[in-house]
Amino acid sequence: CTNIRRGAMVIRRPYWWVLLVPVTVHAFKTPTPTIYIRNVFRNARSLAVSSQSSDAIPRDNLATFFTTSGAATWHKQRRNQMLALYGDDIIPLERESSSQSVALPLLIMSNTLLLALSILSGSLSLPAVVALSIFPGSILSLWQLQVLHDVLHGSFFEKSASRLGGIHKKSLQNFTLFVGSMPSVFGYYLYLKFGHLTHHKNVGNSESASLKTLFDSHSTDFEDGDVLFVAHRMNLTGEVGPTFHLFGRNVTMSISKSGFNAWKRGNFIWNAFMFASSFLLERLLLVINDAVVALTGKNFFFPNKPQPFHQDCTRYARVATLLRIALWKFAGWKSLLFLYLSETLWSIPPHPACAMFVTNHGSSIGTNGECIPTSSTYAGKWYSILTLGTNFHVEHHDFPTIPLNKLGKLRNIAPEFYTVGNYANVWQIMKRAFAYPDFYACTNAGIQVNEGKDEDKGEIDGIAAVT
Repeated sequence: CTNIRRGAMVIRRPYWWVLLVPVTVHAFKTPTPTIYIRNVFRNARSLAVSSQSSDAIPRDNLATFFTTSGAATWHKQRRNQMLALYGDDIIPLERESSSQSVALPLLIMSNTLLLALSILSGSLSLPAVVALSIFPGSILSLWQLQVLHDVLHGSFFEKSASRLGGIHKKSLQNFTLFVGSMPSVFGYYLYLKFGHLTHHKNVGNSESASLKTLFDSHSTDFEDGDVLFVAHRMNLTGEVGPTFHLFGRNVTMSISKSGFNAWKRGNFIWNAFMFASSFLLERLLLVINDAVVALTGKNFFFPNKPQPFHQDCTRYARVATLLRIALWKFAGWKSLLFLYLSETLWSIPPHPACAMFVTNHGSSIGTNGECIPTSSTYAGKWYSILTLGTNFHVEHHDFPTIPLNKLGKLRNIAPEFYTVGNYANVWQIMKRAFAYPDFYACTNAGIQVNEGKDEDKGEIDGIAAVT
């Protein structure tokens, strides 16, 4: 659609596919999806949901972006040091490279296979569904997340172009983030849209690393979206949330905090079980919450957030719920079970990807006695492929706009800034993480770092970054 005059729509062949977009939301008569559809037809440059929060980090404004927390400052200093030494090698990766040629086929393949396997699961036995969700389902879901993560940071599409196919790149990024998050049962869209970029700015900020702060927030974006995950497995500072007004009194409840409070220091098997239980339960309730948001148009867990947040939550919940209903009707409930397990199992033990997930922001101690807020997991080439570069977490926080297929090069360019070794034992990493949980990103390292025996708290080769 390139023009509308007096109600007559002129269709040009290159944009015939936009007619498919309204099909998924046509049934909803609220203003938000209606406006979304209208904008698609009025201007092909605005194909995506209009952004109500931060978009990709500007490549020329990274220094301004890292301004808040001590951990963010730590990464900023590392970045400046590396640029001073190796700028000629790093700057082209940061400003020119993109993952589009690799990540776009992977996103299409991952989402197509997730949809096909979810439909197939409807005719399989429960053990077969579980097995299929472990592999390849969990890997495909992790790949979906990592590719969309590149989209969010502006490292997915070619960086030199402001338009792609006549469409404004920012609009295409938002559209890809929205549509690419499906199929799913709770999905990664809302975390990426509202919680990830602020995580880079506020990681390790003791004021932001609080459940109460997040649930009581009046801001459109989460102060640090990762707190919602780490609350299941790490010590946090601050008060607990959310708080609901029920039967004339305020009731504070937290599945993640309740599960974590049941941990027993040193008992990694029990702690891993409690983590998996609380995490799986919370994810299940998120599926139910999506249905509530789709019906009511409001996310009641975040009552103070402004209307644009609730509009975006509602828009996504309605489209995603419609797809889930269609899957259930066409393939049965086991199709949704497959997606649910695929989205959760990579995050919990004994899945190998869990090792990098539960240790990416701990409070390990470097050789100089400094608390290190971010960690990478170097467990060989196949592990990097399995996690699609998610394991290069220090590298990512050092240079957020370097695409997923280039992050591994940083360690070769600036080896003294990263740990040596390529074959960390992921099982030992998980054992230590669940036996002796850290504080989140050095938020209270003075309390945590000297607890336990030296061999238990010592640095594990291949995990912590070394300055």
